[in-house]
Amino acid sequence: MSKEIANLKAELRAKLGTRHARALRAEGKIPCAIGAVGGQPHADVAIVEHDFLATRRRHAHLYELECGGEKHLAVVRELAWDTFGEKITHIDFKRVQRDVATEADVELIFVGTPKGGLLNHLVTHVSVRCLPLDIPDSIEVSVAGLELGGAIQGKDLKIPKGVELLFGAEAKVAVVVAAKEEAAPAPAEGAAPAAETKA
Repeated sequence: MSKEIANLKAELRAKLGTRHARALRAEGKIPCAIGAVGGQPHADVAIVEHDFLATRRRHAHLYELECGGEKHLAVVRELAWDTFGEKITHIDFKRVQRDVATEADVELIFVGTPKGGLLNHLVTHVSVRCLPLDIPDSIEVSVAGLELGGAIQGKDLKIPKGVELLFGAEAKVAVVVAAKEEAAPAPAEGAAPAAETKA
């Protein structure tokens, strides 16, 4: 799990609205919101897209956003993507305290191959509660040898020490289902059509 605190410069957004958000994206920046909590007000800011994507590649979960001489410790609450799922259009940050547990969504990484059938992912992320620095990069789920009809449940997930899984123990994460039958092959190109029966 990552122990890094990613430092990002943020600038207050003087103007809001679709047109101004579009202009920020054209400059290589991402419009963001830092949620209000514990008497700290909501803040609308913008960060440099390149800098944020670099932190994602390092699997950073905890951010220190420096804006207007103040620093805000936060985690990503939600990412909004464009229609094609290629670019981040908005980020919602949630303020946190270093020594206070918080909730976060963690990606499931499925490894291995089932013995029979196809793996059907019912969920791709699960919610956990832990200290901000203990948020896992991901949770690995082994499906090697899982037979047809077999399932992975919440209780089967290997959760790191100090992390609480907020997902039902009996709830299913993935199941192995039968592969669909292949459709009958189409006639070979150029094959003669069947002869018609004359009355």
